Amino acid sequence: MKNLEDKVALVTGATRGIGKGIALGLAEAGATVYITGRSLNNSGNAVSGSLSETQSAIDEIGGICIPVQVDHSDDEQVRLLFERIQDEQHGQLDLLVNNAYSGVQAIRNAFGQPFWDCEPNIWDASNNVGLRSHYIASVFAARMMTKRNSGLICTISSWGSMSYIFNTAYGVGKAACDRLASDMAVELKPHNVASVSVWPGIVGTELFSSFASEMNQTNTTEQKNSLISDRYNWETPLFTGRAIAALACEPNIMRHTGRVQIVAELASKYGIVDENSERPASLRSLRFLLPTALPVLRNYSWLIPDIKIPWPLLLLNALSSPKI
Repeated sequence: MKNLEDKVALVTGATRGIGKGIALGLAEAGATVYITGRSLNNSGNAVSGSLSETQSAIDEIGGICIPVQVDHSDDEQVRLLFERIQDEQHGQLDLLVNNAYSGVQAIRNAFGQPFWDCEPNIWDASNNVGLRSHYIASVFAARMMTKRNSGLICTISSWGSMSYIFNTAYGVGKAACDRLASDMAVELKPHNVASVSVWPGIVGTELFSSFASEMNQTNTTEQKNSLISDRYNWETPLFTGRAIAALACEPNIMRHTGRVQIVAELASKYGIVDENSERPASLRSLRFLLPTALPVLRNYSWLIPDIKIPWPLLLLNALSSPKI
């Protein structure tokens, strides 16, 4: 369904991974999609990705894509990006997806280390092109959207905002992303512009898949049974894109503003499936939680009821939740 025809979207950090999947999902729904990234062409690294590759993938499905080479650590490049959209689209920007993130490699390099054994610059790697760049992009997007009294800003966050995942700098940054989305919603609401935080599940991006393959080569039973190494309940990047596309079509989007939106639960609500025609469970569903605790159940998860754990109980259990 081309429900986003005549809509203009911007996805930051769309050369690979979740950003690329979001761009594909929005283009699939008919939007004109601006994409940003630091690499116009592939450097030869199998997992590096590029704007041209994302553009080619969108062209293949008949979508409209406009790649713009941008380093989101440079505020002036970001300003010029929005100036270009302003000029080319006559002030129209319907959707911003804050996705650009530079911390994946730093997280991978520091995996399993406590924060005091990591170099302090892991904070900047996690939260400069990430939290800070989301704020900067939102400033420029809001200036366009509030003039038209319409728009949606989606900030890609994570379950790591609620429960420990990867490392301290990552968790603090994701919690701040949620707060950024909710506080922006307060100030944007009088202008009919919505702001939400979006939580994907465990997404099989290029780098995450490579990480999983490395873990499978170890002899550690704990690592081989982890949610990463056995790829249990993984989502593809396109799953997030389709969920955001459906949310952007919501006729009364303002009733969702300021809230966390879980990709798997949006998919269930809107009848969306992943590219393999499956629908992964929400990470707060019994269908995910029980097999996480008892790996023997993972091959039979479809027999487990898809019952969501209420937020208060989930928060009480956050400190003891399983690491991925």
